[in-house]
Amino acid sequence: MGYETEAYKEAIRWSKSLEKRSSIIQRSSKRLQSSINERIPDRVHSIVTESVRKMIELALTSSKYIRPIDIDETLTFKEREDLVKQRLQEYKGAASWEGAGTGFGGFWLGAADFPLLLSIKMKFLFDSAQYYGFNVNEYEERVYLLHIFMLAFSSDEERVKVRDILLDWEAAPPERKEIDWKTLQIEYRDTIDLAKLFQLVPGFGAIVGYVANKRFLEQLGETTMNAYRLRMLKN
Repeated sequence: MGYETEAYKEAIRWSKSLEKRSSIIQRSSKRLQSSINERIPDRVHSIVTESVRKMIELALTSSKYIRPIDIDETLTFKEREDLVKQRLQEYKGAASWEGAGTGFGGFWLGAADFPLLLSIKMKFLFDSAQYYGFNVNEYEERVYLLHIFMLAFSSDEERVKVRDILLDWEAAPPERKEIDWKTLQIEYRDTIDLAKLFQLVPGFGAIVGYVANKRFLEQLGETTMNAYRLRMLKN
């Protein structure tokens, strides 16, 4: 069986797995998350909201996250994915140590992790798109990347909706592709909040930050690769 065939089958399995309901532990963690949230200073919450808003604006309108990458157009799909995996390892390392470093400082230094981690995630997305052969200078491709981001960090209800948009990307009308930044922000926060809130605990937060940031990059990497597999190999 060829690499592309196997990769596509894996992507199909991953796509179907998104329809499964989250575990009881994940669902019950929401109650704990809400109680902890009440103890977090409003300024910290404001940093998260503003970080997500700025991230979306920059991703759509600037070249901040674009690191030009020269790609040999003769590369096979497997070779392209090997490059994506290599870049993912680099960003996982950077995100892990950044999380550990900011986790030592408690509330305010820990809050700085939100925009830093967002930046790392977006750079990975933009790099990956180029490895797969897409022009990230095009507005529509940037919107596509934001949908991948939203799919990686969404609730049970939202992720199926976003997945269906990505699966029908080429044929979907422009209005269906529009990003609702408020929904994106809420979904992102609800997905990562519990781990990131524990990261705000001085000292202990360093361990949480290291492990959580690594896991978040792995989650984004898996989503990115499978989204592009379904987009490029479906025919």
